[in-house]
Amino acid sequence: MTRGFEVAKGFEDKNINLPIRKTKYSAGYDIEAAEDVVVPSFKKGDAPTLVPTGIKAYMEDDEVLYLYNRSSNPKKKGLVLANSVGVIDKDYYGNPDNDGHIMFAFFNIKDEDITIKKGDAIGQGVFAKYLITDDDNAEGERLGGFGSTNK
Repeated sequence: MTRGFEVAKGFEDKNINLPIRKTKYSAGYDIEAAEDVVVPSFKKGDAPTLVPTGIKAYMEDDEVLYLYNRSSNPKKKGLVLANSVGVIDKDYYGNPDNDGHIMFAFFNIKDEDITIKKGDAIGQGVFAKYLITDDDNAEGERLGGFGSTNK
């Protein structure tokens, strides 16, 4: 196995479509929502709305999966990613908290609530190689899922 997508635990019977590229020169794999989710109009102090995808990603040791918003989401739906770019590390895959389930964290900048429907394309994932410094000595191991790196 080099890199790819699988259905995350708990979503096996939910008819999840694995991400695909639409054209042969696309960098990104289109990722869909796993269920209907309402993203409320933003109010100061609101937490982002997590939209489940029902997928997880596996990759090589020196790779990362970047999650990007769809270019049409801010203008058409008012959806912006709370973290600008999501970073899915290799060791997120299969973690004990959530099996590596990938979610998109959205804020809605429109005046009205927005409903994302199951199967709507919500973002894209781009696999990339990364580099480390000469003096890198990271040996920590992931113990959990979403937001667990510094716990």
